[in-house]
Amino acid sequence: MKDPSHLLQHNRNWAEEMRRQDPQFFSRLAAQQRPAYLWIGCSDSRVPANQIVNLMPGEVFVHRNIANLVHTNDINCLAVIQFAVEVLNVKHIILCGHYGCGGVQAAIDDNSHGLVDYWVWSIKLTYKRHRSWLDRFAPERRPAILCELNVIEQVSTLSCNRVIQQAWSQGNPLQVHSWIYGIQDGLLRDLGMCCSAGDDPEALFREALENIKRRADGV
Repeated sequence: MKDPSHLLQHNRNWAEEMRRQDPQFFSRLAAQQRPAYLWIGCSDSRVPANQIVNLMPGEVFVHRNIANLVHTNDINCLAVIQFAVEVLNVKHIILCGHYGCGGVQAAIDDNSHGLVDYWVWSIKLTYKRHRSWLDRFAPERRPAILCELNVIEQVSTLSCNRVIQQAWSQGNPLQVHSWIYGIQDGLLRDLGMCCSAGDDPEALFREALENIKRRADGV
């Protein structure tokens, strides 16, 4: 097994290059953290938040977990949301899934995945709710569609979050977005469910769901 100490050298090379490009970069970064965005994404190593949106460290506050889920009993995720909204005062929360998500695949297949099965249970429920429609497609197409359905489900959950609801009630212009990333081409796509103060999340969810279905059906 290769020793990971070579990563320390990579770090030194990177830090030196950053200082060469901008001598004040690290001192400025250490002084404050003022990101405008909270990114809730998947733990997949192929989806690095800052890199795919071409932003520097300090510009995106990031929370990642398997299959980019927002569980109402996940104190880690809930604390991140509260800190981002109430302390950092972010203006946009981006819930970003990705095609080829292993967590979504685990929710579809019948294999045992240990603790992962409990974690992705909500995706299994989403799959069951839409199974009669999803089963119309070839098996290889279903995971990608379910990845999209999972994103808008999580945005729906986010929009009902107490911290976000309170922020909206106080006039905060915070917006919650539904994005998905294509590992195969490196492109982000907006799934069309964007919630802000005064919106009806349920109506926006239904509209986004119909859009996903129309695209999948080729309408």
